[in-house]
Amino acid sequence: MFTIGPNQFSSPFVLAPLAGYTDLSFRLLCHQFGADYTVSEMISCHGLFYNQQRTLEMLASLPEERPVSFQLFGAEPDIMAKATLILNDFQPDMIDINMGCPVRKVTKKGAGAALMSTPELAYDVIRSVVDNTDIPVTVKFRAGVSSTELNGVEFGLMTERAGAAAVAVHGRTRAQAFSGVADRGIIKEVKEALSIPVIGNGDILSYQDGLDMMAETGCDGVMVGRGALGNPWVFQASGKPANIHGLAAGALQHLLLMERFNPVERVLGLIKNHMSKYFKDMPGSSRLRTAIFTASSFLELKGMITELSNPERAHSLITDIEQKYEIS
Repeated sequence: MFTIGPNQFSSPFVLAPLAGYTDLSFRLLCHQFGADYTVSEMISCHGLFYNQQRTLEMLASLPEERPVSFQLFGAEPDIMAKATLILNDFQPDMIDINMGCPVRKVTKKGAGAALMSTPELAYDVIRSVVDNTDIPVTVKFRAGVSSTELNGVEFGLMTERAGAAAVAVHGRTRAQAFSGVADRGIIKEVKEALSIPVIGNGDILSYQDGLDMMAETGCDGVMVGRGALGNPWVFQASGKPANIHGLAAGALQHLLLMERFNPVERVLGLIKNHMSKYFKDMPGSSRLRTAIFTASSFLELKGMITELSNPERAHSLITDIEQKYEIS
């Protein structure tokens, strides 16, 4: 449907980078559910340069999740260049540069969405990565700095001049952060101005939302972020199951992937927030979320989700949980 360098995609749906969420387990899950490529959590160029163990752990990957993009963030061209040379050894299919994160701990260092206020520096950052790899480089950025400084089109043109192979545009400004509504008009303007592929991002909560964004903007693909949490079915036309055991079956698949790639003692803390999101729209979900968050061990949580995925056991287990946790 579209290409980025040598990578050809048959589906327009992409998993966005989400700090704290898009680890190997979740990327594999979303790939299995239909995401044609996935993007890692933000990887610090300093973490790579200084060989920090936590950063290196974030680079875990498997052939079965390909194609995958690793996302770098930083605002120092020389450090970004050195980090790129290290990243090359891990052989991702693409390298993405984060120029859209509005979180203060990132922007206060001049990185993420702060680079939209310093386009000349942003250009140097992109060139420092492009010049040090043969892997296609993409850039993720926002509609603009604020409602009075919607510089997304100009910024997109700059990324293309700097050598980006594709861009992803979040329809909110840096000032909006994650509030308000994503502006599809800006995504359309960027698509019309650039000759490289443009991926739209923001407020994609269903498969149909993605198709609608493509129809409205002409973008080549859509990147799903928060809409995929607890809902890997967002990448499928059939959508999210309407019953508890269908939801639990997806949650169990995720849980088993977490168990496969993480020490058991870490899984419980990592997975609880994910698990609760699968059931948030179901009747009585508050009780179920309480049961998930109060599970005392991984085996207890795994047993609960396994029973919920069984159509013959789901109803009676929900009844037991409702009786145990008498909350609204």
